[in-house]
Amino acid sequence: MKKRTYWQQNLRLVGLCLAVWFIVSFGFGILALDLLNRIQVGGFQLGFWFAQQGSIYVFVALIFFYAWRMAALDRAYGVDEGSNESETVAEDRGENG
Repeated sequence: MKKRTYWQQNLRLVGLCLAVWFIVSFGFGILALDLLNRIQVGGFQLGFWFAQQGSIYVFVALIFFYAWRMAALDRAYGVDEGSNESETVAEDRGENG
């Protein structure tokens, strides 16, 4: 049951990160482009900034956020790199080696 909860929380975190990435890249960069272009940031339209750079910055920030949260989740469930249980979780997923 502990392993199932661990993977549910892992999938919830992945889903959250994907949702944020979708909202920023597709929502802000495409759907809300005209609305955001009314706002100027540093001489550029905000919609243009999100489409060109903002979504990339958010994506990189999400990578660090995911790594930070997964490290905490791994420690909480005892499957961090120094734990014997990490091998058991990998075996349960079907990973051999």
